[in-house]
Amino acid sequence: MDWESALKDYLLYLKLERGLAENSIENYRYDIKKIITYLTEFKIDASPVKINNETLKQFIYHISKAVNPRSQARIISGLRNFFDYLVFENYRKDNPTDLIETPKIGRKLPETLSLGDIDCLISNIDLSYQFNGVNLGERNRAIIETLYSCGLRVSELIELKISDLFFDEGFIKVLGKGNKERFVPISTSTQGYINIWKSIRQQILVDIGSKDVLFLNYKGKKLTRAMVFTIIKRLVEKSGLKKNVSPHTFRHSFATHLLENGADLRAIQMMLGHESITTTEIYMHVDRSHLTDILNKYHPRK
Repeated sequence: MDWESALKDYLLYLKLERGLAENSIENYRYDIKKIITYLTEFKIDASPVKINNETLKQFIYHISKAVNPRSQARIISGLRNFFDYLVFENYRKDNPTDLIETPKIGRKLPETLSLGDIDCLISNIDLSYQFNGVNLGERNRAIIETLYSCGLRVSELIELKISDLFFDEGFIKVLGKGNKERFVPISTSTQGYINIWKSIRQQILVDIGSKDVLFLNYKGKKLTRAMVFTIIKRLVEKSGLKKNVSPHTFRHSFATHLLENGADLRAIQMMLGHESITTTEIYMHVDRSHLTDILNKYHPRK
């Protein structure tokens, strides 16, 4: 079995058996392609069923010169999962990554925006902005409000369907990682901004494949992840914020602000769609001063 056929089988397994999203599958492909490139560049003859621990160590040492410890850890984890699959399918008897240590990395705390930052960004959206006769300013406001109001991932935002909006009940249905569905509360104000965009959307000639997609570009097609990043980047520049802001920053801010205002961690986990509450617990470390205030206010022996 060569690398390309093994990779093809593995990616098919991730899609059909594990139900991973396309973005996750692409990340696995990207990382495994790195070792294929390395073996080709250095003319090392080692198939996926024959490659040994020593060759993998040399590969890890090679990439350590170009990527940070966090990226190294992700690549090693991806390789470990790949070889676990080969063992599971009886292509090999051992996993050559078993004795490879993952580099120690500190817990990276998420960047967050203050409520003032959020207000500043939204106030700088040009609601009259049009392109090819389509008002995209109202769309951009609805996008920012939805990211922050519901704590969505960018992939969840661009996949949001009109049929996923249950405004009478006060929820939206979100398709998260691993194609797992969850219902997230949505504020009445954000519902209003989405409804404004929906009325504008009706004036667009919608592409046949995007009939039910909520957020569209001026051509009537589903927005790309890159376009959402661009919208936010331009807005941050216009607002003069000196922070590294991405779509995920709004998700972090959503969770942090809920926690600061007394929301239950389990409830935040459910709204974010985290598989494990351990992932959600990172927000407990974002604002320690807030936790101190909670202790001083509520503990009987403060």
